Amino acid sequence: MMPSKTLTALQSWSSVGRWTLFGTMACVVVSVVFNAVMFGDLGATALQRSIVSAIVLPILLGLPLFFYMSLRVRGLAITNRRLGLVARTDSLTACLNRGAFTGKVGTLLTQRAHGSSGALLMIDADNFKAINDLFGHDAGDEALTIIARSIRTILRAGDLVGRMGGEEFGVYLPDVDQHSAEAVAERIRRSVNLAVFAPDGKQRSLSVSIGGVAFEGPASFSDLFRIADQRLYGAKQTGRNRVAVVHVADHPFIDLKRTA
Repeated sequence: MMPSKTLTALQSWSSVGRWTLFGTMACVVVSVVFNAVMFGDLGATALQRSIVSAIVLPILLGLPLFFYMSLRVRGLAITNRRLGLVARTDSLTACLNRGAFTGKVGTLLTQRAHGSSGALLMIDADNFKAINDLFGHDAGDEALTIIARSIRTILRAGDLVGRMGGEEFGVYLPDVDQHSAEAVAERIRRSVNLAVFAPDGKQRSLSVSIGGVAFEGPASFSDLFRIADQRLYGAKQTGRNRVAVVHVADHPFIDLKRTA
């Protein structure tokens, strides 16, 4: 299967070709009909010459004109697509930003309200303030990009990952149960542990705490976020570098104080 970017490029050039071809053909048809009506009474020779002119001139003039206009439209479409991507993407980690992630997950939850299942994970870098304090904010940014990359290596096509702000990430896993969500969260945790992070030339460990909630049927993003967030900070309070995933039906409301 071709990569999506390649398919998009082919479709874009195909659109340029179609507009150029059909636009020019339309001009030729209109020109031929017009000349046949206007000069039909001038005799066969004059009519024949006018028809030839009606075909040749639109091709000579219309073909490059429609090609140029199609290229300009294609360029505008590409620019708009890139601007839309920038508006939805966190510039540092290349994940969806908070607004885009929240909106997209909310839309999917609404579209798949009946008979759907899935899980929402909240992932927070452990001791991130210490990284910034010891090695500087550039090293902190590097740590975040490494964590984001470690998360993406575990996810499937169709899973979503977003940076929720600071050192916190969200992951939406469609069509999984609690056991599968726990397994994915654990693989993410281990992936971050194994990542290479050497801000001062020496390998330094990275870890994340993960809280999550699995569900079946109708669910709202705000409820899932609240539960996953509570589980995340429960994992923080019990030692960090841990995974805590619960099913939405089994989750009691617990007011947990956030810790770093």
